[in-house]
Amino acid sequence: MSVSSPLPSPAAPVVPAAPATPSMSHGPAPTQAELLDFVRRTAADTELIDSLPLDPEGRTWVRLEGPGGSEAWLIGWPPGTGTGWHDHADSVGAFLTASGELTENSLAARLPTDGWRTLELSEDVDRVRCLPAGRGRSFGRHHVHEVLNESTERHAISVHAYYPPLPRIRRYSRVGQVLRLEQVESPEDWQ
Repeated sequence: MSVSSPLPSPAAPVVPAAPATPSMSHGPAPTQAELLDFVRRTAADTELIDSLPLDPEGRTWVRLEGPGGSEAWLIGWPPGTGTGWHDHADSVGAFLTASGELTENSLAARLPTDGWRTLELSEDVDRVRCLPAGRGRSFGRHHVHEVLNESTERHAISVHAYYPPLPRIRRYSRVGQVLRLEQVESPEDWQ
């Protein structure tokens, strides 16, 4: 299974997505529920989903206009690709599978945010979610996960939104129950 950067490049073109509801276009920061509603409505836009160019070997993406100043992406996943273990630091987020099926492996434990390189995880922290088309989820700050297209034949497409726009990404390696911080990326690293 190939693993690529957990994020597309912020320099990708910006495409209008599903219109924001009035409560999301101005005012307070979008909530996790509002981000999930946005990705759900955007994933239902079949014209937008069908417009994403798909590459047989690497992930493709288009940046979208997210609600309330959020960062949003439409991402294509070739068979056998994934993000690797990572978190979105101080951002909350949501994602939904628009076509195909994705798997999310996540940790049901809040990790310390700084000051560590290696952690031994307890046996009961792993969660696995199968997310076929139309299913998604929201998550809070410091949510550690990996997202995979485990299909050997079919692309998957998903919609993602984060607020605030991603300040940093922490990437991890994992062997058994040992999680190791490998790299911290900031937006400057993605350009």
